[in-house]
Amino acid sequence: MIGRITGTILEKLPPTVCIDVGGVGYEIDVPMSTLYDLPDMGARVTLYTHLAIREDAHVLYGFLTAQERSTFRALIKVTGVGARTALAVLSGMSVQDLANAVTRQETGLLTRVPGIGKKTAERLLLELKGKLGADLPSDPSRPAGGREDILNALLSLGYSSNESQSALKALPENVEVAEGIRLALKSLSRA
Repeated sequence: MIGRITGTILEKLPPTVCIDVGGVGYEIDVPMSTLYDLPDMGARVTLYTHLAIREDAHVLYGFLTAQERSTFRALIKVTGVGARTALAVLSGMSVQDLANAVTRQETGLLTRVPGIGKKTAERLLLELKGKLGADLPSDPSRPAGGREDILNALLSLGYSSNESQSALKALPENVEVAEGIRLALKSLSRA
């Protein structure tokens, strides 16, 4: 496995860059986010890589950060998502944005990426849940743990974000999810 390449940038032909390493030019497919952050031609660069061996080709994929590479590897493990789709996702959103979308289960953010339809977005959210964002800081404006499950339940039942948030504030601190939903629905029915 080729895990990392350090060399001189010979060419940038989106989505591929060619890196000269000791006289050998490696063609590496990169997401647009990596392409935009690369230094100028002739500069030295280090890319974290993933080698995909297929029946008809050996393809290197490159990333500026190890976090991008691990996210790419998580994406290609999702049923029906290939390397091209994974590159499109990483080109269309940052790793942090993807982790937030998975945590919040927001299909709308993923469907904005070209080539990602509603069904693929739902599959991504389902299969990536709990696999991304372990090292990423969480959004402090979102409730943690079971409270987020309660919030999602209220939102899926058709209550507005404001109604759901105010019902959450009225709940006891360490309430169980089922009991929290029951109490929240009770307070919402009184309002």
